[in-house]
Amino acid sequence: MSASAAASVRLNLGCGRKKVDGFVNVDKSGAVAPDLVWDLDVFPYPLPHGHFVEIRAFDVIEHLRDIPAFMDEVHALLAPGGTIEITTPHYSSPNSYNDPTHRSHLGLFAFDVFTGHELDYYAHGRFELVDRKLYFEPSVFARLKFHLFNRYPRFYERRLAWMLPAWFMGFVLRKR
Repeated sequence: MSASAAASVRLNLGCGRKKVDGFVNVDKSGAVAPDLVWDLDVFPYPLPHGHFVEIRAFDVIEHLRDIPAFMDEVHALLAPGGTIEITTPHYSSPNSYNDPTHRSHLGLFAFDVFTGHELDYYAHGRFELVDRKLYFEPSVFARLKFHLFNRYPRFYERRLAWMLPAWFMGFVLRKR
């Protein structure tokens, strides 16, 4: 890992070809030349605990074997009040099923288990949910669906998700 990457307080987990300047970029493939080559299914990560103020995990969590263990590790890596931003396909998206490396198909309330509200015995680290949003494939009606279904997300997932599939979801969680 380079000295400038080691000094960064921002972490990009599962960066792939989307490395971000000012972040420590981590990926299991050395072919994408990350700052750190590491399999995110192997714990603990060789990174300082309590150090990072921002972590990104874009399109990575659906590939992992043990999401609760990953969230516990992220909790340990974050400084107090630090945030993690996650994107992942919504379970109604064809993208969720078209990639044979996806192990999990998640819904909009999947991360509630890490906030202490539901099934909180699966993980130890606690987060505050800052934001969660559904996003839709660009179309004439995408903006309308974004506003309407983010206002009534439970209704959307119970009644409309398979008729009007979402594209992906975004979450922001803050370490408690």
